[in-house]
Amino acid sequence: MSPPDLQQPVLISLLGGGFVAAFLHAALPTHWLPFVLVGRAQRWSLMRVMTVAVTAGLAHIASTALVGSLIVAAGLALNAWIGGLLPHLSAALLFIFGAFYLARASLQKPITATGPEAETPEPAVSDRAAFWGLVLMMAVTPGEVLLPIYLSSATEGVMALALLTLSFAAGTVLGMTLLAALASAGYSILRLERWARYEGAILGVALILIGFLVMTHQH
Repeated sequence: MSPPDLQQPVLISLLGGGFVAAFLHAALPTHWLPFVLVGRAQRWSLMRVMTVAVTAGLAHIASTALVGSLIVAAGLALNAWIGGLLPHLSAALLFIFGAFYLARASLQKPITATGPEAETPEPAVSDRAAFWGLVLMMAVTPGEVLLPIYLSSATEGVMALALLTLSFAAGTVLGMTLLAALASAGYSILRLERWARYEGAILGVALILIGFLVMTHQH
C-alpha cells in the first residue's frame, strides 16, 4: 500500500500508540537510571546527563530501526507466502509482550529508597569512556517491545515506517530525558520508585491495546 492510500485515522493511531509505547518503554529504570548514577559518579552537570541520554536514546532507536527493517522484510516475505498473516502475527507478539510485562509487574517486589544517601565517589573512568559506554549500552540493545509495531505497519509503505521511527525516537528521548532529569533532581524526594513499581503494568496494558488496534484493522 502506498503512503497516499493510508487511512489517516489508523496511521495516527499507530503513530500515537508507538509514541506511548516508546515513552513507557524508555521509562523503565534500565533506560534512565544508569545515566543518573553515572552522572553523579562523574559529577556531570544536568546538561551533560541530558546530552548523553539524548545521544543514547537516538542510538537505541537506530538499532531498533535496523532490526525492525530486517523483521519487516522477513514478515513481508512470509506474508506473500501466507496471505493476511502479518496483522495476526504482530498482534500476537504485542499480546505476548504485554502479558509478559503485566506478569512481571505483578511479581515484582516494591522498590524502596531508604537510608542515608551514599557519598558520591570519585570518578573511576574518564568522562569520554563513561559517555560512550552509556551510548553503546543502549545501541546494542534494540527496543524489543517496539519491533511488533514495526511488523504491524509492514504493508503501509516506507513513509509510514519512517514516521513510526520518528514517533519511537520522540517517545524514547522524551521518556529517558524526563525521568533522568527528575531523578537527578532528587530520586527519593520525587518518589520515582513508585513509578518504577507500576510502569511495567502500564506498558503491558498499552501493548495489549495496540495489539487490539492491529487486530481490528484488517487491510
